[in-house]
Amino acid sequence: MDLELRGKVALVTASSKGLGRASAMALAAEGAQIAISARSAALEKTAVEIGAATGAQVLAVRGDVSVAADVAHMVAATMERFGQIDILVINAGGPPPGSFLSLTIDQWEQALQLTLLSAVRLCHAVVPHMLQRSSGSIVAIQSASVKQPVDNLILSNSVRLAVIGLLKSLAVELGPHGIRVNSLNPSFTQTERIDQLLAARAAANHSTPAAEADKVTAGIPLGRMGTPEEFGRTLAWLASPAASYVHGQAVLFDGGAVRVPL
Repeated sequence: MDLELRGKVALVTASSKGLGRASAMALAAEGAQIAISARSAALEKTAVEIGAATGAQVLAVRGDVSVAADVAHMVAATMERFGQIDILVINAGGPPPGSFLSLTIDQWEQALQLTLLSAVRLCHAVVPHMLQRSSGSIVAIQSASVKQPVDNLILSNSVRLAVIGLLKSLAVELGPHGIRVNSLNPSFTQTERIDQLLAARAAANHSTPAAEADKVTAGIPLGRMGTPEEFGRTLAWLASPAASYVHGQAVLFDGGAVRVPL
């Protein structure tokens, strides 16, 4: 299937590794030009790798999505280099695990900055450019916790639902202007973030990460975790014109793990 991404420009945040990197790689492989951003010093190396693997033009812009000035710089640099932003992929590192009383008010405020306000700032900066072109696609990488809470992830369970509320509202506002808005919500996928969560579970349960991983996969009907490459391909489709009538949706990427009715 041709995803019709040649000539499109995508800005993908938190994309030096993990699901952000996989998303940028998949979009580039389909012909999009890419701007990637992250705080990590590995960002430039990732840009070189994506360019070498796909032949795409890749711009690396160092920045932290929880910092307003950095978000403005990411968008301005992308516009300066490419002159347009057709696709915005909103991504950020996940809030830390913990139970309610184990987390401080400062950690709640940091989670709001990282997860919710980063999405608000990115949309606030990018949407005016999309409105000028009467087209665009926004996809936020969130979590299956927006459909079914995950134990010991109360920050993610809470704040990510606020992002979904933002996206659903934007879908109503922006749809008439040719801008699609969706989210892609992974369950356990083989990334460093999941390794950290499994290690935290192992410590709490006096177990091992491997044992905790077995518990996770036992609850997934497909019998395994997803891979970043699978996620990237799914996101590229959802962000692309090939999914032109998919709008205002919180799409699960979970191998069937979420059991509640949608």
